[in-house]
Amino acid sequence: MAQQRRVQLSTQRPTSTVCVLGTELSLDVCGSAPKDAVAFHVQGTPGVKLYVVHETQSVKLPSSVGRWPLAAGAEVLLAMDSLSKDVGDEKVRISYFGEAGGVPVGRAMLYLTCVDISLDADTSRSGAVSRTLLDKATWTWGPDGHGAILLVNCDRDDPKAETLDNHDTAIRSYADLKDMSQMVLRTRGPRTIFTGHRLLLHVDFSDADKVGVFYGGNSVALEEYKHVLGGSKLAYAVKPSRHQEESIFYVEGLAFPDVGFSGLVSFHVTLLESPEKGLLETPIFTDTVVFRVAPWIMTPNTAAPLEVFVCSVDDNEDFVAAVGALAEKAKCRLTVCPPLENRQDRWIQDEVEFGYVQAPHKTFPVVFDSPRDRGLKDFPVKSILGPDFGYVARQAPEGASSLDSFGNLEVSPPVTVRGKEYPLGRILIGSSFPRFGGRRMAKAVKDFLIAQQVQAPVELFSDWLYVGHVDEFLSFVPAPDRKGFRLLLASPSACYQLLKEKQEEGFGEAAMFEGLEGVPKPTINEILANEGLRKFNNYVQSCISWNRDILKRELGLAELDILDMPQLFRGDVATGAHAFFPDMVNMLVLGRHLGIPKPFGPLVGGQCCLEERVRALLEPLGLTCTFIDDYFSYHVLSGEVHCGTNVRRKPFAFKWWHMAP
Repeated sequence: MAQQRRVQLSTQRPTSTVCVLGTELSLDVCGSAPKDAVAFHVQGTPGVKLYVVHETQSVKLPSSVGRWPLAAGAEVLLAMDSLSKDVGDEKVRISYFGEAGGVPVGRAMLYLTCVDISLDADTSRSGAVSRTLLDKATWTWGPDGHGAILLVNCDRDDPKAETLDNHDTAIRSYADLKDMSQMVLRTRGPRTIFTGHRLLLHVDFSDADKVGVFYGGNSVALEEYKHVLGGSKLAYAVKPSRHQEESIFYVEGLAFPDVGFSGLVSFHVTLLESPEKGLLETPIFTDTVVFRVAPWIMTPNTAAPLEVFVCSVDDNEDFVAAVGALAEKAKCRLTVCPPLENRQDRWIQDEVEFGYVQAPHKTFPVVFDSPRDRGLKDFPVKSILGPDFGYVARQAPEGASSLDSFGNLEVSPPVTVRGKEYPLGRILIGSSFPRFGGRRMAKAVKDFLIAQQVQAPVELFSDWLYVGHVDEFLSFVPAPDRKGFRLLLASPSACYQLLKEKQEEGFGEAAMFEGLEGVPKPTINEILANEGLRKFNNYVQSCISWNRDILKRELGLAELDILDMPQLFRGDVATGAHAFFPDMVNMLVLGRHLGIPKPFGPLVGGQCCLEERVRALLEPLGLTCTFIDDYFSYHVLSGEVHCGTNVRRKPFAFKWWHMAP
């Protein structure tokens, strides 16, 4: 339905107004009628389309009816479909008649100027701004949806800048402009009409702190781009150029979706009519365009690796070399964070999570900085943030716990659950059962993840672990069949079953941790006879089985989608569980190349029986297993290979805006 505006007429003096292309004017024929008038006649110049609404029927003029009764509810509608060449070059005349008919008892004259005003963005999501019949004031999901998209401009395109690009009100490079979405204001018609009218670009007060808008006028020089909207600036008066019909604005996002912010932002352009001196301007036309701020998106283990990160500390030279060799096999870049930057903090998985943002015109990676803030706290800003590499962080004002480290933040590959598709997977976070003293992920982090909408989080039970991270008992690896992946779960039951098999085969005296100095070396017989260890692992298995049921339900998995990795844990219920030997699910996944913590299991026939079982599980999927010795450099510190590495991965091919609502 066309935007409609009521226009008051007068029989005392001519009225002038603007009709915007694509809108309708409703003429108040009753309000301007002389008191003795009982009928009216309408006549317009060729550029005006006229309709009389009488007794709920709309009749296009001219018609066989010459005069219309001036009854309550009588209305004249007009529209124009071609631009005016001069101000007031089209007109409408309404003649009023009394009971006697004959000579009119009064006439109202309306002079019209037709202009075109349109505020446009890339609502068709093609990567370019174009005019469209789509409803610009709404935003819809799905492959057939519409609505413009905005990126949070959270990178730093100018290496000399001290802050993120969206933390200032300056354009420092043309690369900065390319991160922004264009919004085009089109104005056509007689330019002199704007001497008596004003065009105002404005943003809702509630959205002003979420966006920034820049405008360079007719210039392409960087220094000419001014910050015109956002923050304390709620409106900007646009002066249409005499020589250009388009004004191009550049829009940046300042904030990701979060509590109290759905991600939707509205911009408006309003034409204001200047009345007589001393009176306020009145709005006569508004056009609106809606953007949605693009969410931050995580990538799963199964996505192609692009860059591996590892920290170099005093005692992990061999570990770094092993990770580097695996990265070379996988043909991905290796970035080593030096001691000066990591300050002996080796747990790079816990400090950050790599993801990305995407709009039709641009995609770039964004690192999510955890509230953990230990030795690596400055690394994301100093060494990762840069041109086309963004940064986002959330703090934990209540105080960060171990569950706020991002080893406790994973995402599944794409899944379908009870008919609902999750083409970008589902985020997995660890928490506690609702009990006094249980650890939970910081509210600010959890709220942020939920607000992104496209990877609906699943909460698992991880507080039974000493460290408390989901990556201590699960991982995902690519697979050529079924859903395209397997879920790996740590399994004490599978480990006891394996050790029992080896005992029955006559290898009960084979010992753990051969070749490691200063480490107790329990035999298979001793492990199987340790009732305290078995009872504790029964408890651990019940915790993992609880999570197994959640994962099957919330990820739509069957038993064939899950592989049980032999693993034992030690500890007690009060302080939490540690891996008894290096935790093999805590692995580095680089395509088909897996970097698995070396378990130092019992040697059977010269081979580690734990490694042999894991190879038997994973190699049929086309995966290659490299076992990395992390015992003294990571395992004894309550972490493993995955905890000590991080990976930037290729974004999903699927576009997030194509998700079903």
